[in-house]
Amino acid sequence: MKRRRLQGFSIALAALALSACSQPPPPPPPPVPHGYVEGAEETAEVQSRLIVAEGGGALRVLDLLTEETRDLEPVPGVRDVVTDGRFGYVSDADSVHVVDSGAWTVDHGDHIHHYRAEIRELGEVPLATPVQAQSDKVIVALSGADGATVLLNREPLEKGRIERVADLRVEPGTVAVPFEQHVLAMSGDAVRVLDRAGAETGRIPEPCPEPAGTAVTRRGVVFGCAGGALLVTTADGQFLGEKVSYPPGAAPRASAFHQRPGSDTLAALAGEDGAWLLDLSSRYWKHVPTGPVAAVNAVGAGGSLLAVGTDGTMRAYREDGTEIARNQVIPPGSPPPSIQVDTSRAYVNDVVAGTVHEIDYNDGLRIARSFRLGGQAAHVVETGR
Repeated sequence: MKRRRLQGFSIALAALALSACSQPPPPPPPPVPHGYVEGAEETAEVQSRLIVAEGGGALRVLDLLTEETRDLEPVPGVRDVVTDGRFGYVSDADSVHVVDSGAWTVDHGDHIHHYRAEIRELGEVPLATPVQAQSDKVIVALSGADGATVLLNREPLEKGRIERVADLRVEPGTVAVPFEQHVLAMSGDAVRVLDRAGAETGRIPEPCPEPAGTAVTRRGVVFGCAGGALLVTTADGQFLGEKVSYPPGAAPRASAFHQRPGSDTLAALAGEDGAWLLDLSSRYWKHVPTGPVAAVNAVGAGGSLLAVGTDGTMRAYREDGTEIARNQVIPPGSPPPSIQVDTSRAYVNDVVAGTVHEIDYNDGLRIARSFRLGGQAAHVVETGR
């Protein structure tokens, strides 16, 4: 009897095993949607935010859509704030503090993705300040005032970790530029081409004496030089340099460029009473006599040159130098502001009042909104673009 029961039990187990083996495999996981980023929300519009720092160290992020403000840990002795479009790099006496603004845009050429995520403070990197920053999808380059440069791995940075890739040196006052799977770095009057580990692979034949000022555009990387600008591009895997010289009898040279991110039209101060407009599509410099000027920026191709004078008046100029609009935006004699420009608005900081004005540059420089943040709005950058 026991033997029959054991046989029956064995048959039942075999049937169960056969049944289990005949179950269909689980379905594959759903494909990851195009543009999906873990921990972020994709949105239909740009998620613009301002990182604002006081000279005393107070640091905050203003969401321009919700108008909500997030206070961050203070950074005593702030000297400057720069951005690469997503991350803010806040300089104090001897280091740079990295802030993930939680707002960014990914441009695939034929379409664009916009994202928003939590604001995070990621830590600091020792560097002589103030610091300049440039980045691409893989590398972030932070260059200190003495030329010491740190290359960071961008993917870990996006996940909240600071990971150094390499350390190198550039000409003091310049910045290394990640570009076309390489890094461009000034040394003397030469632009060196480095791999992403910092090893030199070549040089641009055209020299750039007395380098000052750098900009990344859709047409290439621009370096400011004593005689004009050097535009670095690539063709068939080769790095090329093209000089864009100042016109004869030029005014004081440009030493720092300002632009709407990615734009091919650059603005720069030209001494104390003028501005330069550099149109890379036509390889042409235009000098605009603005009168005493404190800050400039350019809207983009076919758009206006924007300038804030020492009298606190903002003026808009056509590309031919004709003034087309003006509006008093800050008190006369105010500390020099900055002008941040996106596709529809400009932002000007009234340092002493602790206020940032949103300017509609398509409507006669009308002040559309004013954000009273308290303290002194000494340094402002826009992210999310």
